[in-house]
Amino acid sequence: MSSSSSSPPPQSPSLATLPATSTLSPAVVSFLNSTFSPKLDLNISVSTHRVSQLDSECSQLTHKLADLTRHLEALLLSYASSSDQINGAFRHVRHRFDDLKPASSRFDSNSDGGGESMVAEELPALAKEVARVEMVRDYAETALKLDRLVGEIEDAVSSVMNRSLKKHFITQNSKESRSNAIASLNKAEDVLASVMKAHPQWSQLVSAADHRVNRALATLRPQAIADHRALLSSLGWPPPLSTTSSSNLDTRGTSEVPNPISAMHGELKQNYSENFLALCSLQQLQRRRKSRQLEGYNNIVAQYQPLWGVEELVDPLSRASQTHFQRWIDKPEYIFALVYKITRDYIDSVDELLQPLVDKAMLTGYSCREEWISGMVSSLSTYLAKEIFPTYCSRLNEETLPDVRLHTRMSWLHLVDLMISFDKKIRALSAHSGIIDSAEYGLLQRMSSLSVFCDRPDWLNIWADIEHGSLLDKLKPEMEDDRNWTIKTKGTIIPGSDDYKSPIISFILLEQVELVIERCKSLPTALMRFRFVRLVGAPIVHNFLSCLLTKCQEAEGLTALANDDALARVLTSINSARHIGSVLKIRSDDDFFLDMELENNDHFGEPFENSRFAGANEETENGVFEEDIRNLEEFRIEWIDKVTNVVLRGLDAPIREYSRNKKQWQEKVEEGWIVTQSFVVALDYLQGKISKLEQGLNSEDFITVWKNVAKGIDRLIFTSILTSNAKFHDGGVVRFGGDMEVLFGVFKSWCLRPEGFFPRVSEGLKLLKMDKDYLHDLFVKGDGWMKHNKFRHLSLAEAEKIARCRVFKH
Repeated sequence: MSSSSSSPPPQSPSLATLPATSTLSPAVVSFLNSTFSPKLDLNISVSTHRVSQLDSECSQLTHKLADLTRHLEALLLSYASSSDQINGAFRHVRHRFDDLKPASSRFDSNSDGGGESMVAEELPALAKEVARVEMVRDYAETALKLDRLVGEIEDAVSSVMNRSLKKHFITQNSKESRSNAIASLNKAEDVLASVMKAHPQWSQLVSAADHRVNRALATLRPQAIADHRALLSSLGWPPPLSTTSSSNLDTRGTSEVPNPISAMHGELKQNYSENFLALCSLQQLQRRRKSRQLEGYNNIVAQYQPLWGVEELVDPLSRASQTHFQRWIDKPEYIFALVYKITRDYIDSVDELLQPLVDKAMLTGYSCREEWISGMVSSLSTYLAKEIFPTYCSRLNEETLPDVRLHTRMSWLHLVDLMISFDKKIRALSAHSGIIDSAEYGLLQRMSSLSVFCDRPDWLNIWADIEHGSLLDKLKPEMEDDRNWTIKTKGTIIPGSDDYKSPIISFILLEQVELVIERCKSLPTALMRFRFVRLVGAPIVHNFLSCLLTKCQEAEGLTALANDDALARVLTSINSARHIGSVLKIRSDDDFFLDMELENNDHFGEPFENSRFAGANEETENGVFEEDIRNLEEFRIEWIDKVTNVVLRGLDAPIREYSRNKKQWQEKVEEGWIVTQSFVVALDYLQGKISKLEQGLNSEDFITVWKNVAKGIDRLIFTSILTSNAKFHDGGVVRFGGDMEVLFGVFKSWCLRPEGFFPRVSEGLKLLKMDKDYLHDLFVKGDGWMKHNKFRHLSLAEAEKIARCRVFKH
């Protein structure tokens, strides 16, 4: 049935009549046709629902219109305020010009120059007022410009947020809005930077603009990151790690690893690149703002932030990896292997895709390879600090059984060994990837798993204590083995050095010290390296020195060093102390320790110094091994003196027997006489002891010993013979001189002029050999005569006493 032949249905009084279609606008007709196209939509419930939706949308639009109205009113008020200030300033200038006109006319009618003087007085004030007005105008223009730019930023940010709330995916319009917001932010930052340079007194204007920009950034950055994460999730990042097992962690096999980054093509790759570029642009903007706000301060450390785009790649991978890590608490080698495999497998694709975008964003100072490696290492360090080390520490503190506690300590050392090995592999990967091996503090710390000790020096102390105990356990049986104290070997550590005649145990100790130094090189900061060597290496040397002292004291207590075996033990200890002290002294002058001391001086005052390593400043001033070197030197000097005293003590009895016979100095020398018989005993003892010392002692300390012995014999003979009031006749002078020549001959193997090491005996013999008349001048001229004859080791009283004992023939 056609509509024309049917009669209209009766109308209910409760329903309103719809207006005729011809009275509706085309937009309303189009809306109704699209909304109520099926006849089923004319159902009452459906229509009511549509009306509610329309009411809700109208309410939202009304609120938005009200917000825009309030914003427009604020802009108009700001503009009106600035306009009032400018109009007031110009009215003031106009009034000043009006006041200047009568003065100018008076100047024209005044022939005596009074008007010229009046104008000259007012011109500086007028110029100052014009400059003030110009500054007000600049201020107003800058404020309006900033207000316009910040308004554009807020509008763009609002547009981005509204579109993001309506749709789950990034549209072209939202990307344009975000680009516009970033462009406006950069323009505003340019204006703020120029204002700070040209007008630093406008700090309140800059602060107000910064406040509004910060609010916009606080909205824009999280939204940009959220969009980036949504895009990464749609790309399938992070890739599944379920195919990774403990059996294939060490294999390369990059073709078997799914790589969503490499798989991107076409529009998908373009969307990701645009999103990553937006993050880089926002990060570069934040760096510029920080640099401006921290200008004049030490902002090198505060300026660094990880690359946001790479950080968003690392974080999901890290979270996905932790499900595997939790199963490997007692197998940490799998954790390190997995992190290294992920780092190695994706580094090339990350660099190829992202580095050009970082360069395009002019984000200087960032390498995607460095950021990828440091991000993965930092995630590993964070997991170690939160999960692994607390577990190991609790086990260490809870266990009381010796075997279990020992196993826990070994597990700790095993974990540290894995960290050191991992850091070496990371450095090799960095070098292979073209990253410069820089000693820059931040880079070393970010690319080292051992950086976990930077925030927890108490863990460093625990490690050092366990390491020290382990090394002592290895050294103790070596030190108790007598063969390591008797077998001698030549010093080969220092090229061209003399023979230290040091026992094997010295080389074993130095190997352990070198091991400590090598292990500390993996630590990322100089202060930590210094601390570790000081806590592990120095106590080992100190314990070894205690062992040397104990051996020497035992030998001295048993035989007072009169026994050759006891003396040999002391000589071996002296040789060992000389060897270790010399190597440590030369080792302390190596580039490694010098660089460490320089870096310590540069980094004192950085954030970790005062709170975590209190007292380290005083320690570094003394050097790593300086105290140990000094203790070894003192030990060596002390026992060299004791060895010297042993020799002199053995000489004391025969020399006193020799000096007791004073009549021999008054007798004539028999024909065929060579040396006094009683002096032969002393010479025989001396030669035997000196030979044994030469065989058992290193060359440097042997020189010290024979010089000390010569000095002691010189003092002994001088006091027991030359100043004993014994009368020397001509024959006695010949006898004494011959005996001294034989004595000097004993030392001739080690010096060219042995008499120089017996200065008092030599000068006393020189006096005895002088003529009577020449010797008589000593009593007349005194000190002048002594200086003229080059007597430097005898006093005038001693010389006169010896001269009086000289008996000449009448």
